[in-house]
Amino acid sequence: MSGQIQINLQAQKLGALISAARMMAHKTVGELAGAIGEMPAVLLDYEAGRKTPSLPELEVIAFSLNLPISRFLSEEPVEYDTTSIDPARLPQLIGLRQRMISALIRQKRLQLNISIDQLSEETGISKNQLNSFESNNSAVPLSDLEAVLKVLGESTENLLDKNGPIGKWIIDQDAIQKFVKLPPELRSFVIAPENQPYLELAVNLSQLSTERLRAIAEGLLEITL
Repeated sequence: MSGQIQINLQAQKLGALISAARMMAHKTVGELAGAIGEMPAVLLDYEAGRKTPSLPELEVIAFSLNLPISRFLSEEPVEYDTTSIDPARLPQLIGLRQRMISALIRQKRLQLNISIDQLSEETGISKNQLNSFESNNSAVPLSDLEAVLKVLGESTENLLDKNGPIGKWIIDQDAIQKFVKLPPELRSFVIAPENQPYLELAVNLSQLSTERLRAIAEGLLEITL
């Protein structure tokens, strides 16, 4: 399967996920388009798979639909609460994240000594488009980004926002998702207030060096013998 065909298939899959999630959230095309600072026609292109959003746009889409980013990078239909962020700031956050991703793509490509010609040949994306991505003259559609990252040996997850307000929200959602996947008895133990001292002790022990833990264990053995 050629690189461009794979990109098109990924775009259609992502579009279907966005469309289904938007309708489940009872949001109009105009409302979701406004969250990413685009016209409704652009969002319709995304949902139809004719175009794909950039990663920062997808982050804002996930946030606006009250869903974890993994809903669109995988297919796990898990919903969570979001924190409060001024909706007017969301398009500005997209612009900042676009610039960061453009710089990271170029930096990684140069580190690996991969030319634009090589990257174009392996991804099926034109040289002009790749140059435009790296110079931040155009947003990088997610399907194109995934194709580029595959050649660069990187993953989409490594480029997710980690320090901004949405990044902190994404980290919180990941933590909640991991908690939900714990066995029921462990979840019950963690949320029980009377077990908080044990959890705090576990956190403190996890921060100790191996030598210190060994010394504590030897001390306990001496006490019990």
